Amino acid sequence: MNEKLPEMTDEKAVEIFKALANQTRVSILQLLKDPENNSAIQGHVSKDSEFEGGVCVGDIHKNTEISQSTTSQYLSILQQSGLLEAKRIGQWTYYRRNEAIIKQFEEYIRLKL
Repeated sequence: MNEKLPEMTDEKAVEIFKALANQTRVSILQLLKDPENNSAIQGHVSKDSEFEGGVCVGDIHKNTEISQSTTSQYLSILQQSGLLEAKRIGQWTYYRRNEAIIKQFEEYIRLKL
């Protein structure tokens, strides 16, 4: 299903810019860019799962220099902006980048800025 997303609004773009206005949140996105080849994170969900590329909150936290609660807050901000997707598997929550929204945001910047 290659469903085309609606065009990004200015309001949505501002929300994403706000989420990206913090170095640690940008670092989290960079960390999740290629989890299978990133030696800093080990606990990604396998290709056989329904959430390929997801990384456990604990593994993300280990790679930040902030508290667990701040890590969770930052992940929530990134998810609310649409830049991350989350899935609860068992007792753990996994996050991965929302590449469709990231590409849409890239297109927004290319066309409107």
